[in-house]
Amino acid sequence: MKAITYFDGDWHDGSPPVMGPLTQSFMHGSTVFDGARAFSRMVPDLDLHCARLLNSATVMGLEHDLTVQQLCDLAIEGVRRFPDNAELYIRPVMWAEDGFLIPEGKARFSMTLFEVAMPEPTGMSVCLSDYRRPSPEMAPTQAKAACLYPNTSLALTDAQANGYDNAVMRDGDGNVVEFGTSNLWYAKDGVAMTPEANGTFLVGVTRNRVIGLLRDVGVEVREQSVRPEDLDDADEIFSTGNLGKVLPITRYEQRDLQPGPVFSKARELYFDYAKGTVV
Repeated sequence: MKAITYFDGDWHDGSPPVMGPLTQSFMHGSTVFDGARAFSRMVPDLDLHCARLLNSATVMGLEHDLTVQQLCDLAIEGVRRFPDNAELYIRPVMWAEDGFLIPEGKARFSMTLFEVAMPEPTGMSVCLSDYRRPSPEMAPTQAKAACLYPNTSLALTDAQANGYDNAVMRDGDGNVVEFGTSNLWYAKDGVAMTPEANGTFLVGVTRNRVIGLLRDVGVEVREQSVRPEDLDDADEIFSTGNLGKVLPITRYEQRDLQPGPVFSKARELYFDYAKGTVV
């Protein structure tokens, strides 16, 4: 994997050390990050990903003087250090160096770009997980915070041990909210549906983009409460997220599915949109 990291005012090859054993975030989990994508010089919604990083920092009490424009400019500088056809993950990160349980002082910052191929839309298998997403009064669910991700890791480990690629996550009330690594969609009778934002999961940048793109061409989109039985009866299930953008689900539990017309339209619209973001 080829990677470059911006840290302390310069670009470095690979993964330079950025934390020590007394770093506040190392011990107490206050790190925040975000993820954007670059492929064929396209950087869809880069500004929104950068804005979300700064919002996450605010949620976690991290002080900084960074701007969205600074982050975007730095990311584009990094993208241009790779070949035109590179498929990249862009990961800006902020963390607290000082403090004990509470972060103190100005946060540290790095940005890493590394090569990760765009997944082919060949389909994923998913199962219903026993792990639940925490509610807003239990965890910093409004931030893309590293401390939330062990929950994902446990759910994915369990799903993969049972022969599935990913997990369907629920909240404490049993509502379906997302996949382990991306936002969840299903379609029934040509209507696209995705779980309504209820504070227990991160409302994705790509999710919101696809909602707008589908509505612009007249596809009905509903953000609503979703129960597991809704997936049992779905005509199609698919995901939206930064890593693969729009991908189909071809098996849910023991039920086989095919990529459907709503998924196909969402994927087509998204990648057409991305063509207008070349840098």
